[in-house]
Amino acid sequence: MCDGRHWTYKTLENAANELAEVLISQGLQKNDRVGIFLDNSAEAVVSIFSILKAGGIFVVLGGNTKPPRFISVLNDCAATVLITDSAGAKIVDERCKDLQHLKHIYVIPAGLQAPPEHVSLNSNLTRDSEKQLSSSDTWSKVEPAALIYTSGSTGEAKGVLLSHQNIYFSTFTIARYLSNSSQDVILNVLPLSHTYGLTQLMTAFYVGATLILERTFSKPREILNILVRERVSGFALIPPVAKALSDLHLAGYHLSALRYITNAAAPLPVPIIRKFRQSLPRVQLFAMYGLTECMRASFLPPDQIDIRPTSIGRGLPDQQMYIVDQQGARLGPGATGELVVKGPNVMLGYWNRPHETAQVLKEGASEKLLYTGDLFTMDEEGFLYFVGRKDDIIKTCGEKVSLLHIEEILCHLEGIAEAAVVSVPDTVLGNAIKAVVRLKDNVALSRREILRYCAKNLQPFEIPTRVEFCTAFPKTPNGKIQKYKLTRNNL
Repeated sequence: MCDGRHWTYKTLENAANELAEVLISQGLQKNDRVGIFLDNSAEAVVSIFSILKAGGIFVVLGGNTKPPRFISVLNDCAATVLITDSAGAKIVDERCKDLQHLKHIYVIPAGLQAPPEHVSLNSNLTRDSEKQLSSSDTWSKVEPAALIYTSGSTGEAKGVLLSHQNIYFSTFTIARYLSNSSQDVILNVLPLSHTYGLTQLMTAFYVGATLILERTFSKPREILNILVRERVSGFALIPPVAKALSDLHLAGYHLSALRYITNAAAPLPVPIIRKFRQSLPRVQLFAMYGLTECMRASFLPPDQIDIRPTSIGRGLPDQQMYIVDQQGARLGPGATGELVVKGPNVMLGYWNRPHETAQVLKEGASEKLLYTGDLFTMDEEGFLYFVGRKDDIIKTCGEKVSLLHIEEILCHLEGIAEAAVVSVPDTVLGNAIKAVVRLKDNVALSRREILRYCAKNLQPFEIPTRVEFCTAFPKTPNGKIQKYKLTRNNL
């Protein structure tokens, strides 16, 4: 269900087959990258499965993705095909000269009532109309399926290459511990361009449940009304969504059908957990941990949420998780070290980035080991607790954000001489973003002007929540800004 319209699995299957046939007839080859420039919608769902059927690798870009990121992602993965709607086609048309590899655009109609309109950007592209859909059925499960872009330590977006095996293992495992079935009604307000949103789609389709797709979470009361009206049984949260809902009188809503709530991306603050437990005592609350590089890695059983609310649980079945020191030696309870994940959910690697891949994927005895860059500690019973990140990549509002990228964008604003961005603790976001800027001489820029510029050039979750000014940065003798001093107020 999306935008008040209902779609059967049969309708979606037919539409996906039709679009897959079009992609193949126009020359889509095995492992070609296909961009999806669409909001959460039935059209986006059809696009994902049509690309998989045709043997391609899907790259989902939300419809509100800003042009700089849109262009860098499509160029980075050398996408030759893009699926979008009429509004997206206009944006692409304006920036077409910046897209280095794009050859075909498919404008998918709203409501899937007609075949997609095809626009060829390269008339010399060869076609192979004899290729059959069934050819993709023989491919190994370790073949690439999706590229999910996440920020890297350099500030540039990195493509995490996920295989069919990665997606299937995560889907099967999540559906199993959530006890999903065809009777479930799952509400998703999270973008399909991220693994947390994508797993809502995949688990629903795996068990044949009803999936309700919302484009965004902007009006909490409307979401609550959907939960009541559609008798939703499963709902995925991130901390800002949880905070907005917990501020409402949940006990006043008839949520008898709600069976479980999940939370991932960042830990829920304990006060919010307690509010949910008091307002919805019969609803199971699953605290989970994952990252794009392995989709989902752990969950805390609901019967433990009151006992150890700050834990992200233990590893998934058929997967291993443990903590290591800087030399790679395993650590026991009470010690703090880097979390390592081993299992069928570990990514294939970063797209076209062998050096970065080698830094996080290490050879194990039988499988690759993912060094997550996240610091954890473990109690005597094996339950894990998040401590922090090893680098400047932070999680805020459930999203990974590069502070270096924000600094780079700020420094492009005329009038700013220097900028430094740091994270500061926040009970709701996990980490809030604070920008400190030094203006050029005789320049007057207000906080409002800086934030307006950020809104045009950054994703919503990348926009600083605080902006401060300084006349000089604290620096080391070799000229590096001492960022730890910027976390203090009143510079």
